[in-house]
Amino acid sequence: MAESTITFLITGGAVVLFVWNRLPVGIVALAVALSLYATGILTVDQALSGFGDPTVVFIAALFVVSEALDATGVTTWAGQQLMARVGTSRTRLLVSMMLLCAVLTAVISVNGAVAALIPMVVVLAVRLGRSPSQLLMPLAFAAHAGSLLLLTGTPVNIIISETAADAGARHIGFAEFAWVGVPLVIGTIAIAVLLGDKLLPNRTAAVMPPDLSRLATTLAKQYTIHSGLIRLRVAAESPFAGAARDSVVDALPEGAQLRGVERDGQDPGDTPLRAGDVLVVDAADVQLTDFVDDNTLTPCRSFDGPHPDELIGAEYGVAEVIIPPRSEFVGHKVFPGMATSSGDLVVLAAQRGGRDLGSRPRKLEAGDTLLLCGSWRALDQHIAAPEVRVVHEPELIRRQTLPMGPGSKPALAILAVMVVLLATGLVPAAVAALLAACAMVVCRVLTVEQAHRSISWTTLILVGAMIPLSTAIRDTGAADQLASVFMSVLGDADRHLVLVGLFLVTVTLGQLISNTATTLIIAPIAVVIAADLGVSPLPLLMTVCVAAAASFFTPVATPANMMIMGPGGYRFGDYWKLGSAMMVWYLLVAVVVVPVVWSF
Repeated sequence: MAESTITFLITGGAVVLFVWNRLPVGIVALAVALSLYATGILTVDQALSGFGDPTVVFIAALFVVSEALDATGVTTWAGQQLMARVGTSRTRLLVSMMLLCAVLTAVISVNGAVAALIPMVVVLAVRLGRSPSQLLMPLAFAAHAGSLLLLTGTPVNIIISETAADAGARHIGFAEFAWVGVPLVIGTIAIAVLLGDKLLPNRTAAVMPPDLSRLATTLAKQYTIHSGLIRLRVAAESPFAGAARDSVVDALPEGAQLRGVERDGQDPGDTPLRAGDVLVVDAADVQLTDFVDDNTLTPCRSFDGPHPDELIGAEYGVAEVIIPPRSEFVGHKVFPGMATSSGDLVVLAAQRGGRDLGSRPRKLEAGDTLLLCGSWRALDQHIAAPEVRVVHEPELIRRQTLPMGPGSKPALAILAVMVVLLATGLVPAAVAALLAACAMVVCRVLTVEQAHRSISWTTLILVGAMIPLSTAIRDTGAADQLASVFMSVLGDADRHLVLVGLFLVTVTLGQLISNTATTLIIAPIAVVIAADLGVSPLPLLMTVCVAAAASFFTPVATPANMMIMGPGGYRFGDYWKLGSAMMVWYLLVAVVVVPVVWSF
């Protein structure tokens, strides 16, 4: 059997498995690479070469940079500015929201921008008395258009740029994509404003995302929070070591009260105090300096009793957790100011049945609610424990409430340097992004663990494992055969009709499988068609790029389309109506604008 035939079979099998959607896309992609090796189409080095490709490195580094902007509150700040300025005008709301999403997408990817803005847009819709379904689909479609503003907008742009260079043309510049991106964004916004009311459903989702923008105020009203709690550790030479807790009560200055004693995250009861025990003292407006010095006590650094109006900030936050049945915490005594066993989180308040448990140590029961305070990093690390059930994830709270934190300035500075490097071409794109990602960790904008978690490994595996298929399509002659079929159908058609045909093929495949996989399959075919026509591959590749972004017809076409389905209350058949109008505009841009900017 000819190698090209085997390549066709593997490609067809991959498309079927992608559409079937019963296997993870990463597994399907890996199966493609392994099949190309097993059938002898590629050597083992060629079959695995995609994972060392600069494209994969570039995409991975961009995930880290995107996470840094999100974690430091840059995207949240941008969304808050939107909410503060849009007013009640539908047109102003749509234009502002879609412009913001498009710009964010250019920097942090389609999925990142949509995920960051969905909660804010839903909350804004509810406040203004509008249906979220009228806003969320325009939001996602604006992200698709915005992905073509800069090289960093989507992995497809990177693949197209690298393919163009490999084909003997040149890399497509960092901001060169904006020649099509700007018209696409403008047209997308205009279509949403003019036709959105007619083509979008007016529907509310069964479950709406919570509005957490005023969470601190709500918690301060719901819980009795003591702002004067101080934690003091008993030193080995302290006179309290070995003494009863009553000795502490007698020694405290007037106005101060001992709320409890903590030992290894638990209340030791009436046993004598030991070195290392922590005294939780309510000392609002009371000076404890002499008491601390005279009794050899050490103030604990982790907690100084937050003011109820300052529960959420750049460094620290809060989380409500519920004690589930059979939790190991059932039966444990807690009191306000007590730290958890890790020492990283402090109990601010406890409730049972909506009533405060007071300041004295009380045994926990299933269903009790605790309000915990700690650093955002500690909340992320410990709230995921199976012994508790979190009411609102810390990440969701941060997205809706946290302004730009202390790491935002270095994050923006690093981003600016990366953009300059990409725009000037001083270093390869992968190197520029990798330097930025490393700088985010070195400057402590992100931890190494956060950087690891930020990377979409499924995307990297998909791209890395599908690059060999693109190589096989080119090297086995499969691309030549497909190009011949394509040209035989079109005959001696005008070059613009070739762009139309290429656009339609890419769009059709892109509704069924990921646009990244679609691009890796179609791009080498576009290069061969360009060679057969004796023209530059750039207009054909950019047509593929525009078409790959036009994934509008189904919720499964892109993760962003799927993200909005639940909160928008959309059904499968809702997408194609507005999507059809968008598709016509994308086709016009591909056929009219692309050949003007990137001539044949």
